[in-house]
Amino acid sequence: MSTRRKVIFRGTSLLLAAGLLPLWRFHRSAAAAEVFEVTKPDAEWRKLLTDTQYAILRQEGTERPFTSPLNHEKRPGLFSCAACDLPLFSSKTKYDSGTGWPSFWQPLPNAIGTRKDSTFGMTRTEVHCRRCGGHLGHVFDDGPKPTGLRYCMNGAAMKFKADA
Repeated sequence: MSTRRKVIFRGTSLLLAAGLLPLWRFHRSAAAAEVFEVTKPDAEWRKLLTDTQYAILRQEGTERPFTSPLNHEKRPGLFSCAACDLPLFSSKTKYDSGTGWPSFWQPLPNAIGTRKDSTFGMTRTEVHCRRCGGHLGHVFDDGPKPTGLRYCMNGAAMKFKADA
């Protein structure tokens, strides 16, 4: 490659990187700017959570579809945040969306928070635990009645407790 092309290629690469970095930082800083009831140092979250839970709840990761045992959970009970144990969803609102993740048509009152997620070149609504800010998944408007919403949650971000 000629010297001129190298300069243009490297310059374009640097501009591209400089342009994308602030978007990534904005997305992360928007989450970090919120204040939650339950806060812990990163090292404490790492001790408290499994590697998979940490990647999802604290780093906004996503588990592979069809891997969560909670997909098949059909008993009456509550789904709670795996990080702070806040009840999030009732089994009464769970349904099989066919997507490979536990899906619900409605959260419990005062259980979740949402924010705009513009990662991966699309705009979605991210869902997080209202109490600790842990990333749970996303909500979409293609769900069943009565709400028409599909809360598509990461099973590893939740715990299930069956009714006694």
